[in-house]
Amino acid sequence: MSEDDLHVAIGDDFVATMEIRRPPNNFFDVELIEAMAAAIAALDDDPRCRAIVLCSEGKHFCAGADFATPSDGQAAGRHLYDAATELFATATPVVAAVQGAAIGGGLGVACFADFRLAAPEARFSANFARLGFHHGFGLTVTLPALVGQQRALELLYTGRRIGGAEAVTIGLADRLAPIADLRAAARSLAAEIAASAPLAVASIRATMRGDLASRIRLATDREQAEQDRLRRTSDWREGVQAMSERRRPNFTGQ
Repeated sequence: MSEDDLHVAIGDDFVATMEIRRPPNNFFDVELIEAMAAAIAALDDDPRCRAIVLCSEGKHFCAGADFATPSDGQAAGRHLYDAATELFATATPVVAAVQGAAIGGGLGVACFADFRLAAPEARFSANFARLGFHHGFGLTVTLPALVGQQRALELLYTGRRIGGAEAVTIGLADRLAPIADLRAAARSLAAEIAASAPLAVASIRATMRGDLASRIRLATDREQAEQDRLRRTSDWREGVQAMSERRRPNFTGQ
């Protein structure tokens, strides 16, 4: 991964900014998620940082994996979800600024954060079933926790896209901000967190998140197995082709 793909800077207000720089879609891969986990782990040990703003350069927050570049999610013997588990195990509070699409695994990245601020132009979608695929990135755990079990089932079964305002209404996002003010609003919330006693915030976060990383590990084990199985089906091939051709898929159940 190029060092230019992820930029981290710490301000004088105890807030760090972590920017994904793979515009316009900001697709992820194992290397990017590993880099994010390592960067946040380093910030966990940096007394200058008490909260993080997670943002992305360009039009979209994160469009997940790039299916135009075939991959089984492996790199150097490690799976994407090994890195994802490490990401969930980090300790510093994260505020995500979602300006555009948070799609598929990109929705999983957004749901990793403690809070999500969305622009009205934001688009959230768990589009896996529309690709003939099983959801991933721990959404088994994080999505129901945010929107409830029934709403999570609806979003996972249909893959429909929802805008920023609806995301706030259903609890998927915490606040709505104009796109021009989105990062400033995210930084303001992060600065509020950073102004609290850091030991107290760390203690509260550890209590509230509990065994989240372990639950993510168990969930992604199941998600990975199902994704590997469904990747061998005709429906998966049809879903990816239909997406590339911008047409409605014709699934056959095979």
